[in-house]
Amino acid sequence: QVQLVESGGGLVQAGGSLRLSCAASGRTVSNYAMGWFRQAPGKEREFVAGVTWSGGYTDLADSVKGRFTISRDNTKNTMYLQMNSLKPEDTAVYYCAGAVRYSRFADEMDYWGKGTLVTVSS
Repeated sequence: QVQLVESGGGLVQAGGSLRLSCAASGRTVSNYAMGWFRQAPGKEREFVAGVTWSGGYTDLADSVKGRFTISRDNTKNTMYLQMNSLKPEDTAVYYCAGAVRYSRFADEMDYWGKGTLVTVSS
């Protein structure tokens, strides 16, 4: 099976930056598409960013385009989310997810991390 562990969350003021990491373990993790989702209190879980197994295609939600960048390093079994120009509306628990095939939909993900909290102060 695949295990995903997020790190890098924390407290930052509006306009600042954070980089999240997702470390994956499992013999076939390099063949999985991966992505980031986030969930604020009382809100539905929403898609943030995704990347195919090769890293050749990346996808960003409209709300974060121009501010966030997703990437992966398969030699290290790690995915990253660079977050710049953070806004208070970005405050949420950020979850790493993986799937055999690329998708933007949470219910099509096969594996999930436990999440890391990002808090952006105004």
